[in-house]
Amino acid sequence: MQLKNIKISPIDMEARKKIDMRSGDTVRVWQKIKEGEKTRLQAFEGMILAIKHGKENGGTFTVRKVIDEVGVERIFPLYSPVIDSVEVLKRAKVRRAKLYYIREKAAKELKRHLKSELLSARKESNTDTKRVEKAEKAEKEETKK
Repeated sequence: MQLKNIKISPIDMEARKKIDMRSGDTVRVWQKIKEGEKTRLQAFEGMILAIKHGKENGGTFTVRKVIDEVGVERIFPLYSPVIDSVEVLKRAKVRRAKLYYIREKAAKELKRHLKSELLSARKESNTDTKRVEKAEKAEKEETKK
């Protein structure tokens, strides 16, 4: 019996296995989106939080990015035909395989940032009211004289 090269999957599995991705890397995942009869490519760029099941058939990787101060995570199957390509943009030295703590870290930073903005806005508004009050007192004193 002869074995022929039968293509089971529409993707190049060997090329996907050779992609060197690790947790902490910043990647751009190009995804094929079908709208009507046309297909287009859409990029999803973010940090890899976790890679599960390695290079096996059911392997997935989780990518997180922040859009308008809201964290968005997507889980991509490694061998999905919907993924056109994966580009590794930046490497990061991390000491964990799963970076789930980034979620809480980002939330704390966001809260700290919003709190500092609120405090600075309050200070600005307070100084403005103080200036107005001083100006009103000065005007009253001038009218009395």
